[in-house]
Amino acid sequence: MRKLSEDKLLTDYHCGQRDFTEVNLREAELFEAKLSGINLSRSNLESAYLPYANLTDAKLERSKLRGVQLANAKLLQVNLREADLSRANLSRTNLRHANLRGADLSGANLYAADLGYADLSNANLQRANLQNANLENAKLHQTKLQGANLFRARGADFSEAETDAITVFPDGHHNVD
Repeated sequence: MRKLSEDKLLTDYHCGQRDFTEVNLREAELFEAKLSGINLSRSNLESAYLPYANLTDAKLERSKLRGVQLANAKLLQVNLREADLSRANLSRTNLRHANLRGADLSGANLYAADLGYADLSNANLQRANLQNANLENAKLHQTKLQGANLFRARGADFSEAETDAITVFPDGHHNVD
């Protein structure tokens, strides 16, 4: 995996390059970066700072994004299949139509995130904060929601998701077996 500076990434992107597969952008500072359609598959963006970034149609499949700051970002139709987003800040992020199949979002902050029509099948959202999130028509097949906070989340069918006694449901109740 080759190390890439923020400046080099932005310069190459603005010159038309879109494929940045397997690059190391750990702790990169890309506030408000406009990177629609970029391919960062299998890249390392751990602890990167990308609030308000536009990554619409980006490919981040199998990337490491642990602890990434993506609050208020635009991630429409992004491919995050099997990505590690554990402890990520995705509050108020637009993830409509995102592919999050098999992604690790454990402990992530998704407060007021828009996950409408997102595919969260087989994703790990254990201990994630999904308070006030939009889950309208989201796919939650075998999604792990143990210990997740779903208070005031809306639009989801949790019947195929995995929950436990400490999962907080949209109306504030917990599972009681």
